[in-house]
Amino acid sequence: MFEAILFDNDGVLVDTEGLYFRATREVLAEHGVGIGEEEYVQLFLREGRGAWHLLRARGASEAVVEAARAARNRRYADLVDGEDVLVPGAAAAVRALAGRYRLGIVTSSDAEPFARAHRRAGILEHFEFALTRDQYERSKPDPEPYLRAVARVGLPVGRCLAIEDSERGLRAAKAAGLTCWVVPSHHTRAEPFEGADAILPDLGAVLRRLSGD
Repeated sequence: MFEAILFDNDGVLVDTEGLYFRATREVLAEHGVGIGEEEYVQLFLREGRGAWHLLRARGASEAVVEAARAARNRRYADLVDGEDVLVPGAAAAVRALAGRYRLGIVTSSDAEPFARAHRRAGILEHFEFALTRDQYERSKPDPEPYLRAVARVGLPVGRCLAIEDSERGLRAAKAAGLTCWVVPSHHTRAEPFEGADAILPDLGAVLRRLSGD
């Protein structure tokens, strides 16, 4: 049925969300702003709005906000450089699927942090392309990233499968007309994922389902 598989990145292939949360929490704390994991999930993963408005609400200038953003990005880069961020089982699943399907990545990550996260992962060679945030105008849950990916592979939408871990990603994939299987991450496992075509525990289960086991 499927000829191409389009993967989300963070939470599906690489486990970087916890590091991003840690970097954000540390920098905000330096400015007297606390943020917990539940609030982070709501602001970043469900709403996609980030947390800099919390600084602005305390009267921080745009210069202070931009400096905090830069500090967070540096801290995140340091954390990623020191960790093995590949999701367990991702390498084996990708290698197995690459011989049978065309593979692409559709991520909301910017190009530089995406490349940094994959520097040691060793799986990008199995993918035809990766669409990062700089390659489209409207981010998930807008369908544009997935519509661009479908156009990139040049296949009917019904021949493409999306693998996501968040509600925002699921909404984007479904709005693009894609079949979407969800593999929840640690940060998204409490979300209801209404409208998902399947909810699976890990990428190994994705591989087994595609094999008909």
